[in-house]
Amino acid sequence: MSTRYQEVTQSLQADPKTWLVTGCAGFIGSNLLETLLVMGQKVVGLDNFATGHQYNLDEVRNSVGSGHWADFTFIEGDIRDLDTCRKAVKGVDHVLHQAALGSVPRSLNDPITTNAVNVDGFLNMLVAARDEKVLSFVYAASSSTYGDHQDLPKVEDRIGRPLSPYAVTKYVNELYADVFARAYGFGSIGLRYFNVFGKRQDPNGAYAAVIPKWIAAMIRGEDVIVNGDGETSRDFCFIENVVQANLLAALAQPAGVNQVYNVAYNARTSLNELFDYLAQALGNNGIVYDKQPIYGDFRAGDVRHSQADISKAKELLGYEPLHNVVQGLEVSMPWYTQFLR
Repeated sequence: MSTRYQEVTQSLQADPKTWLVTGCAGFIGSNLLETLLVMGQKVVGLDNFATGHQYNLDEVRNSVGSGHWADFTFIEGDIRDLDTCRKAVKGVDHVLHQAALGSVPRSLNDPITTNAVNVDGFLNMLVAARDEKVLSFVYAASSSTYGDHQDLPKVEDRIGRPLSPYAVTKYVNELYADVFARAYGFGSIGLRYFNVFGKRQDPNGAYAAVIPKWIAAMIRGEDVIVNGDGETSRDFCFIENVVQANLLAALAQPAGVNQVYNVAYNARTSLNELFDYLAQALGNNGIVYDKQPIYGDFRAGDVRHSQADISKAKELLGYEPLHNVVQGLEVSMPWYTQFLR
């Protein structure tokens, strides 16, 4: 654990705050919710269950116990409604805005809904949080913002042209956040997530992320389909690294505010390597998968390689990721094997 993260967690436990987590029933949001409740914080959660699930909230409740769960207030609602956003931020100190319609393929199929949620909804949250004068506003940005920029590793101030409507919406979020800082003096921090994975990541549906989708297939003895030749690479980031980055950002020093940061591990893993890591981690949990992957077409809108430079987050936030992809899979595989059978 980084020294700065220790300071932040100790500070919050000594002086608990009230937090809003939008998208609290989703993968990342539910992990943030769980961590905050265990730390003795009061949390308001907002979700419309478009991509989140009640069973994620149920699992958090079972994990934290009734005492901590009593500090949670849930609002079922949509960030596309400004009044709902205003209600959600009432009396809140810190906002962790995770609600969005993710997935590049989804945005290619339905750009209008993706824009409505990710741009209109984001603007509603900014306005509501600004008017409530919250202490901090941290939002989920995306590595998709780098678009067709070829250089590796990805550095925050050098981006290319977007390759999908989803990438456009996430870049617009950053533009709006910057304008609100300059026009209204409202500070925020954007976190460009790189391929987050961990417990409670949904393996089902057409837009499932690769790790839970493959693990579910392997557990069931089904074929694993690789998009392309398997040499496409990603900077996979374990969920606990992401939770750390959010809390560090919420309590960032003034010099760290009104910035965007890469949140990743700073490593590249090819899909072929990932396949081997998953098979090994499953084997360590008593599940043998002896099939070879099946290679299909490359996926529209995908970049070939992705890797993050995380030096800015280390310097200005004190971010120190604790788990690489193999370590993250070791920690989370018992959950996968229990819940994805």
